[in-house]
Amino acid sequence: MMKQFFIAILLLNLLSNSIIFGQGKSMQTKASATCSGAWTGNITYSRTQSMSESKTTERVSNRGKDKRDWEMKYNYKASVAVLESPERNGSNIGKARIEHKFTSIEKTIAQEENSCDRGKTWQIMTGNFESKSETQGQASNQEANVSVGVNSDGTYTVSVGLQQIQGLVTGSEKSSFSGQCTKKEGKNFSLPATPTNIQGNSLTTDGRNRIDPKDPNTLSGSFSKTWENVTETITWSLKKCGAPLRITDLQFEDMKFPNWNDWQEITEQKGTIDGNFVKIKAKILNASGETKYADLRFKETFKGDKWDGAKPDAPLEDNVRSVRVEANTEETVEMLWDSSGYAWFDDGRPRLVQRIKAELEENNKKIDEKTENLKIAPKPVVLVHGLWSNWRAFEAWQNILTTSHSYDWKAFPVGEKPDHGVMNTGKEFMSTDKTDSIADNAHQLKTYIEYSQKDRNAWHVDIVAHSMGGLISRYYIDQIMQNYTENSRPRVSHLLMLGTPNLGSPCADIMDNTFEILGKQVEAVRQLRTDYAVGFNKIHTQRKGVKFSALAGNSVPTICKWSGEGDGVVPVTSAHWIVKDTGLSNSLHTDLTGTKDFSNFVKPRLAIGPKGNHNPELPEIPNVTGQNYQPNNDAYSVNFTRGPSASNMDSAEISSENILIDNSNPDFAKAVELSPKQSIEIEIPVETAQKFGLIFMADSQISPTLFNDKGEIISKNLANTPESNLWFRSMFYDQPTIKTTWKLKLENTANKDFTAIVSTWKM
Repeated sequence: MMKQFFIAILLLNLLSNSIIFGQGKSMQTKASATCSGAWTGNITYSRTQSMSESKTTERVSNRGKDKRDWEMKYNYKASVAVLESPERNGSNIGKARIEHKFTSIEKTIAQEENSCDRGKTWQIMTGNFESKSETQGQASNQEANVSVGVNSDGTYTVSVGLQQIQGLVTGSEKSSFSGQCTKKEGKNFSLPATPTNIQGNSLTTDGRNRIDPKDPNTLSGSFSKTWENVTETITWSLKKCGAPLRITDLQFEDMKFPNWNDWQEITEQKGTIDGNFVKIKAKILNASGETKYADLRFKETFKGDKWDGAKPDAPLEDNVRSVRVEANTEETVEMLWDSSGYAWFDDGRPRLVQRIKAELEENNKKIDEKTENLKIAPKPVVLVHGLWSNWRAFEAWQNILTTSHSYDWKAFPVGEKPDHGVMNTGKEFMSTDKTDSIADNAHQLKTYIEYSQKDRNAWHVDIVAHSMGGLISRYYIDQIMQNYTENSRPRVSHLLMLGTPNLGSPCADIMDNTFEILGKQVEAVRQLRTDYAVGFNKIHTQRKGVKFSALAGNSVPTICKWSGEGDGVVPVTSAHWIVKDTGLSNSLHTDLTGTKDFSNFVKPRLAIGPKGNHNPELPEIPNVTGQNYQPNNDAYSVNFTRGPSASNMDSAEISSENILIDNSNPDFAKAVELSPKQSIEIEIPVETAQKFGLIFMADSQISPTLFNDKGEIISKNLANTPESNLWFRSMFYDQPTIKTTWKLKLENTANKDFTAIVSTWKM
């Protein structure tokens, strides 16, 4: 291992190109009558390289394997102030600020099946080995060789050569063992920080850049060179006879998720994500021979915007940053900026690009300014499906987000990329196959959220959850989500629940018992019961600063045994729960993920501009008991209650709505198989009661019609209508009944076999 460690250090020296370009006299353009002299400004240089290898090798004994993972990263950055040489002969000198970091990590897991009792029993013996080396170095005001060569045809080259700097190399080796016949202790070895030389780098452009004849005294551009797995880039912003004090560069950086303070440059093409912290860096060059003092202001400017071009510039912060720049040096002024809301205008329109300006003042007079564009995309939207569903419930949402903002507003339906997490809430409608629990699915949600954050480099996400997906999301937020210690805003900014049974579904009460009578168990249905919601709401009360919003459907007057409005599966009261921010929709339960409810409910809550409220939600969650069940002869009363700490939740008041529900055990339950195009009738026993109801579960291509004992149609639910898409298709007879027998006619309009499940109840 030590041999590999020192080989890695040696590799560092081989990676760096130590050729240094000699200082040369710059060739002059055809100078105007009023301008001559050297080029001055800024050049940035970067070199990146990464290599990795993952390999598994069978052991010679054929009873085990060695898995080796190796990763190397090399990052070298330099910012060079380009100045006129002291000889004032048109040649240049450079003063560089250099940052360098090299890491090499190798991990090996060795496993072998072996015996400690001469073959009677066998066990896995494991060894874990890790070797790490790291070299870091920083230097300021280092001499650098720069050269600008201009040809007679207007093409030019830019060269930069960076000298060797001093750095420190550290390293470590660790090993651990398990399963050995005789306990074997691991070892830890650390190499203390040791001085080392970090070789310089150099690069020359390919000569294809050409001077703009309209502005012959300005050179700006970039050049990249990639070979094998190495990328070198040089960018430049140079002027001839430029002002002695000026802004030479304006750059943006954000942190690479999930590493706090791991800053990386933001490319114009990729941009950053709404809610990320952005470091704005303005480079100020003093090309004069004396110390200069100036003030710098950072502003947002709307000039050039299609709709708001006439708006005046606005400061990004109230502070004015004063800077002292020594003679013939360059200083960098930084501002940490919160980008929350800047993907949108305050009226909800998409803001496709942010224009940020740096203004430089000397003696209260503006002497220079520089404006750069910064693309800010909305936070990724993680989409969480519900019962008997999968990611395709949100398949159209990427198009919806693209139309609403741009292709940079990304949808992440959980399960679309199975390698990053798949929830199992029932593979298809009416499936009785094994499902995962809310807790298990919440852990899958966790991995998918982390995938979305890494994919978009987003420190914050939004969640839109349908039906049971809201409970899964609540469990994740309460039990799993870890917020950042360095950032007061939660990882999930907003949870929007669409038809979530926060107080359970009375249909799930009946159908869970129906499944049990039929010899089936569906865990996901059981966890939607109203009595299950009682325990769930007692435990899962934390929101950790996440804003909650709830949309309820109210188009169905009676749901199963629930004498109140709902979406056909979830009552309004259950969906709204104790959430302050609520909405109503006339959509049925399965239609709440459509474009209409996105436009009316979801988008207004996600498209929040800079002046909107981006603060975490205050921790004012009451001690929710959910529902109290009080026996009342054969029936029980469902009272929605709130704990004593709910005094501030007036906008979320919940009433009992005079709901009387008898025992959720069905009076009659039957599963029926239907062949293609088959029509059958089944007898439905009816008891003496005040009200009668029938719940029917089947594919939307099945038509049920209910007849009384006189052959009169009591109710029907035709195939391929919006109502036929409901999970629980209810037929409700709001009149007294006597003991008799009715008939239910089932018609299969499709060319395939289907199963129908029928359950009845009385009140």
